[in-house]
Amino acid sequence: MTKDELFARISGILQDTFEIAPERITPEAQLYGDLDIDSIDAVDLIVQLKPLLGGKLQPEAFKAVRTVQDVVDVLHGLIRDAA
Repeated sequence: MTKDELFARISGILQDTFEIAPERITPEAQLYGDLDIDSIDAVDLIVQLKPLLGGKLQPEAFKAVRTVQDVVDVLHGLIRDAA
């Protein structure tokens, strides 16, 4: 899965689950500051992302994540490592 495909999937999850307007979701958008994703929402996001990795997703991998692009980069790395 490419980074563009991952961004599209993450964007869809943010729109559907957290009702965030699509124009607010950019690679540079800060999860907490720009999109109002708090720690509880972040857990929900991780749960929604698990199917992309076959259910093997460790929350620790996301400790340094601050932006939407950070999420894309971490997921892309995890998918590549799992392949």
